[in-house]
Amino acid sequence: MAKHSNYFQCQNCGHQSPKWQGCCPECKKWNTLEEITALPSQPKTSTPGKVTQMQSLDEISTQEVARFTTDISEWDRVTGNGIVPGSFSIVTGDPGIGKSTLLLQVCSQFAQKHKVFYFSTEESLSQVKLRFSRLNNSSNKLLFSTQATLEIIIETCKQEKPDIVIIDSIQNIYSSENFSLPGTITQLRETAFYLMKLAKDHNIATIVTGHITKEGQMAGPKILEHIVDAVFYLQKEDKWQTRILRSEKNRFGSINEIGFFAMTGQGMIPIENINQHLINDTKHTPGSVIISSLEGTRPVFLELQALCIQTQFSVAQRVATGIDHKQIVLVAAILEKYLHIKFSSCDIFFKLSGGIKIKDNSADLGIALTLLSSYFQKPVPAKTIALGEVSLTGLIKPIQNIDIHAKEAIKFGFDNLIIAHDQKLETKGTKHVHKFKSVYDLLSLFPE
Repeated sequence: MAKHSNYFQCQNCGHQSPKWQGCCPECKKWNTLEEITALPSQPKTSTPGKVTQMQSLDEISTQEVARFTTDISEWDRVTGNGIVPGSFSIVTGDPGIGKSTLLLQVCSQFAQKHKVFYFSTEESLSQVKLRFSRLNNSSNKLLFSTQATLEIIIETCKQEKPDIVIIDSIQNIYSSENFSLPGTITQLRETAFYLMKLAKDHNIATIVTGHITKEGQMAGPKILEHIVDAVFYLQKEDKWQTRILRSEKNRFGSINEIGFFAMTGQGMIPIENINQHLINDTKHTPGSVIISSLEGTRPVFLELQALCIQTQFSVAQRVATGIDHKQIVLVAAILEKYLHIKFSSCDIFFKLSGGIKIKDNSADLGIALTLLSSYFQKPVPAKTIALGEVSLTGLIKPIQNIDIHAKEAIKFGFDNLIIAHDQKLETKGTKHVHKFKSVYDLLSLFPE
C-alpha cells in the first residue's frame, strides 16, 4: 500500500519544499510554509475507446453575443462595452477602496434585465442591505446569499441558472473537500478553477473580488491571473479624491483602459470629463508643464512639476513622485550634455499629478521643458501641451497617435502644441504648433 508523502508549501507564492523552513527561499517571506498531505499517486491506466472529438475551424460556429451593459459609463468603458456572458473576471484593490460598493451598483443595473446572484462572504445580509439602501438602489430581482462553500455555490448556480454571479470575495470561498484554510494557495487555485469551469460550461458571467498584498499585487497564486478573462484594479487617486478603475487584462476589450469615479455617500459616481479637473487646478507658473498620456483609448491630461535648486550636498538629490526617477535622470543628463546646463549640481524634485503611471517615452519632451522652466524660473507659454520623445543624441522624435491627443487638446482650449519637427499632424484647429528638431531649439521658449 502506497504511503502518503508530506511536503511543505508556501501560502504566499506556492513554493514547495520537502522540509519545513522558517523563510521561504522563493519569496523570502517568514512563517508561510504549511505542511500538506499529498495523496498517493495512482498508476496510469489506459482508457480504450475514450477519445476526444477534434474540430476544424470551419466546423466551429461563432455568433455575436450581447454584452451585459449598465448605465455606469466608466464601468462599461473599462470592461470593453460590457461584461461578456460566460466570462470570468476579478476586481481587486485595497481594503475599503470601494470594490463592494461598485459591484453593488453594477449588480443593481444588471438585475433590471437579467437574473443576478450575489454571494457575500465578508458581510452579513443585513450589512449588505444597509449598504444597498444607502446607495439608493431598488431591485427586488437581485438575490443575495452569504454561502461560502464552493460546492453549494456551484450546485445552486447549475440548478437556478443565473445570468450573472458575483462573489465577494474569492479569498473567503472554500472547498469542503480541501482541508486547508480559505485564502490559501491550494484553496484559491481549486476555487478559481471550478468557478472558471462553471462560467464556461454553463455560460454564466462570473465576477469575483480579490485582495491585494502589501506590495500592491493581487493576492494568491500567479495562476489566478492566468485563469480569469479580465483583471480590474480599483485604486485611489489622492489629488482629486477619486477612484481609478484600471483594466490590466481583458480578453474581450482594450487593456490599460481606465475609468474615474467620485466616492460619495450615494456610491461611486462616474466622472467622464476628468481632464476638466486638471484644467481647473493648473496654474501658469514656472516648473509646470501639461502633457497628454493615452490610457487605453482615452487621452488624459497630466501635470508635470519640477523644482531645481543648487544642491547643498556632495551628491545631488533626485526625488520623483508618480514617475520613474530614472527617466528624470536620463532627460536631465541629455540636457546637461547638449545645453551645458549643470543639472548634476542641482537637487531635482519632480512630481506627476493624477495618480497615473507613464509607461512610454512620449513624456520626454514635457519632462525636458519642465526642468528647463524650473531652472530658468520662466513659465512655458500659457495653454501649452508638449508631446515628443527625446533621444540620447538630443533629437526630438515623433510619437504615435498624435491626432488623438491634439483633438482632446483642441476640445479643452489649448492653443499651443509643442511636437517634433517631422511629426505628421492631420488635426486642424490648434492656433500655434511649435515644431522643434532638437533640445537646442527648446531654449527659444525661455529668452533671457
